Amino acid sequence: MNEELTNHYIIKAEHDLKTAKDEIITNKPATDTVCFHTQQCAEKYLKAYLVFNGKEITKTLKTHNIEVLLVACKEMDDSFNYLIEINAHELTDYAIEARYPDDFYLPSVSESNHAIETAEKVKEFILDKLNIK
Repeated sequence: MNEELTNHYIIKAEHDLKTAKDEIITNKPATDTVCFHTQQCAEKYLKAYLVFNGKEITKTLKTHNIEVLLVACKEMDDSFNYLIEINAHELTDYAIEARYPDDFYLPSVSESNHAIETAEKVKEFILDKLNIK
């Protein structure tokens, strides 16, 4: 277990979630930015769990793909099925598609709020697993 790196992932994940939540309440939220930060939040919480449990973030896990990270976590703990069931992997699309004009896409405010809710569920699940309140 690398407690320091785990804590660093959690701090960065919290900053991503804060950015998403702060932006969504503005007059004209940048929904693509909100959704990007929800993906980043979920990614970093999943990596925090892996690092906490002694898994090195090697080339395979240096990914923005939430599904790949969920599979790695599920190999350690079957209860990660919950995050699969709530479709947390759908946040992956916001890592690339919502960021670049090639695949121009602006999520709705409703979709952005749903992404925040999903990121919060990932957060709560991981913090519970790490026994952090």
